[in-house]
Amino acid sequence: MMFPDIVPDLLAAMPELRGKLEANAPTASLSWFRTGGPAQTLFSPADTGDLAYFLARLDPKVPVLVVGLGSNLLIRDGGWEGVVIRLGKGFAEISVEPNHRVRAGAGAADVKVARAAAEAGIAGLSFLRGIPGTIGGALRMNGGAYGGETKDVLVEAKGVTRSGETVSYTNQQMGFTYRHSGVPDDVIFTEALFEGRPGNPEEILAEMNAITEARSSTQPVNTRTGGSTFKNPPGRKAWELVDAAGCRGLRIGDAQVSEMHCNFLINHGSASAAEIEGLGEEVRRRVREASGVELDWEIKRVGLSGA
Repeated sequence: MMFPDIVPDLLAAMPELRGKLEANAPTASLSWFRTGGPAQTLFSPADTGDLAYFLARLDPKVPVLVVGLGSNLLIRDGGWEGVVIRLGKGFAEISVEPNHRVRAGAGAADVKVARAAAEAGIAGLSFLRGIPGTIGGALRMNGGAYGGETKDVLVEAKGVTRSGETVSYTNQQMGFTYRHSGVPDDVIFTEALFEGRPGNPEEILAEMNAITEARSSTQPVNTRTGGSTFKNPPGRKAWELVDAAGCRGLRIGDAQVSEMHCNFLINHGSASAAEIEGLGEEVRRRVREASGVELDWEIKRVGLSGA
């Protein structure tokens, strides 16, 4: 599928743009599932100022999708009609500040932020090692793992609105709940400031290594997967419900429910996005029939259906 090329019009309207624009860009490499149709336009902003400039001049009617590492993203086979914004190197800086604080761009990998904190003797951010994504995703979803959540350590977050306005939010203003923040969906996070506590670097690194070992022994980390597929219902564990419904190892084409951890879906190589999503919906149906519980997707599914 090919979309109309709007890059020339964008460039004409944005003569001072510094980032890269690409028409009908493949998206399979943008998500860990390695599936998905093309992005009508892929934009890689140079920095926050470039992003704000772009958004201020982009037609408000054009849909926008923001991508970090793509670890919990499923782009449908029909692709994305609009603009996909990928936050790259210009949003990946990490710096250690006084009072046991770490500032990180929204494009910085969670694991790198955890390591920077550990090396600086800042405890409390080790849980980020267990989240396979970027800081932007952690802010949007109140990312958490191994006893910690983003809300526990965030001081403030900065972002850019759909109209190009720069904004900031305190921890309280983020409206954090389980795997969710209350910030409007059209805000693109660009930076976060975290605060930990004094710690011993060797002990913190040992804690991170333990998290790494725990993930490797219980999760299919070296596969094409989107991480945890379903949110845990109140008082329940999604994987237990999936297992009890007899879905462990369930397969549609090259898409399969992981036998190691059945809250993970795996692409064995040639699964389409439709097969992966269809498998997830079949799991939801079987869990609903077996237990009466409605599982909600944790993976973000976007784009047009069909090839």
